[in-house]
Amino acid sequence: MNLKIDVSEKENLTIVELTGEIDVYTTPMLVEKLTPLTEVKGNNVQIDLANTTYLDSTGLGAFISAFKSSQEHESHLEIINVKDRVLRLFKVTGLHKIMNINSDETERSEKVNGKV
Repeated sequence: MNLKIDVSEKENLTIVELTGEIDVYTTPMLVEKLTPLTEVKGNNVQIDLANTTYLDSTGLGAFISAFKSSQEHESHLEIINVKDRVLRLFKVTGLHKIMNINSDETERSEKVNGKV
């Protein structure tokens, strides 16, 4: 039930690296860090889930809120390096169709279908 949140700036990109579990206990901390980043007009926020081992529905709700906030404030939100186990939750809910989510599986699929 631990989550480490590292926020760094690289050119015009804010990178949020999440390490650990995103669940009912850690989601409030995530929302507190993530929401202000999406409220800056024109901000590009990239959430890196390479080291995220677990995501539950409350964590998913945090990403939905961040996505809505980014649309309202004209910022850009991208979720990258999503592991298959976590990606399944985005797919079951259909969020992978509306949110900008990139994973190894997405890239493999695009290469197979000739989109890359």
